[in-house]
Amino acid sequence: MTHYDLYAIGNALVDSEYEVSDQQLHAMGVEKRHMTLIDAARRADLLSHVHGLRARRTGGGSAGNTVVAVAQLGGKAFYSCRVADDELGAFYREDLVAKGVATNLTHMKPPVGQTGSCLVMVTPDAERSMSTFLGATADLDHTALHPHDIARSRVYYMEGYLAASPTGLEAALQGRAIAREAGVALAATLSDMSMIKFCRSGLEAMVGDGLDYLFCNEEEAHTWCGSDDLEVVCRQLRQVARTVCLTRSAKGCRVLEGGQQTDVPVVPVKALDTNGAGDMFAGAFLYAATHGHTHTHAAWFANMAAGRVVSQYGNRLSNEAIAEVKLQLGQQPV
Repeated sequence: MTHYDLYAIGNALVDSEYEVSDQQLHAMGVEKRHMTLIDAARRADLLSHVHGLRARRTGGGSAGNTVVAVAQLGGKAFYSCRVADDELGAFYREDLVAKGVATNLTHMKPPVGQTGSCLVMVTPDAERSMSTFLGATADLDHTALHPHDIARSRVYYMEGYLAASPTGLEAALQGRAIAREAGVALAATLSDMSMIKFCRSGLEAMVGDGLDYLFCNEEEAHTWCGSDDLEVVCRQLRQVARTVCLTRSAKGCRVLEGGQQTDVPVVPVKALDTNGAGDMFAGAFLYAATHGHTHTHAAWFANMAAGRVVSQYGNRLSNEAIAEVKLQLGQQPV
């Protein structure tokens, strides 16, 4: 008997989001649109550049955003992650619980150290550029797993960013094996071009002998497949997962299943901030897919939810916004 709609494992990060100009981003030496891992010294340097600017602080982490979306929409979600015994760690744990997400953090004493954090720079074109200090989450390992809960879930979801962490990757793969043996659907996200370029072997291990769901954007897909030809890319991605959601920004989403492909449009919005959009897409899609909706309808709903995220500042939606988005789930795609 299933208990959770989604069980995910990923990095626990507290986001601090700043609005900056392209000139400021260049002066900081931050690579635009992508995620870069940084150490404590680099983090301090970046903070000196944004001193005096207002920051929006929220719980973050890619898979963390996805499980929160599922829980806010009314699903049951579990998140395995790692924080430290500090103020940010307490903030992160309390935020998950407040959002209705079950987590291993409520069953363990956090270690001494610093909780992971992400400095998110948002430029006027709505692009987000992330500088991530992993902190405690760099040591995420198999002790964060709840095998019994994995086996009672509908979908087991692996955050692609864990490919950069030897112990985190090992934990994700151990959870994958548990899920596979229990007949739980397997899902993963490619996360970012940097993961594909520098940690591809870890991502390939997550894919293994195939996934049920793969989430990626167009840029990641082209990099993964080594081709600029979208049709070539789609043929290759079909070998990776039973269902592939290839998000294409304003062009919507292409759903690949077997030999079929369906282009699912988006409703045009004024983009302010793309931080969290892909995470929301995955969460809304998996919520709909585990609640009786077709994958095409789930992708349409996910487009609507992600569009709502990019039309605001911040990586997550309020409960009120989520309620408004959910009302559209029963509607027919246009």
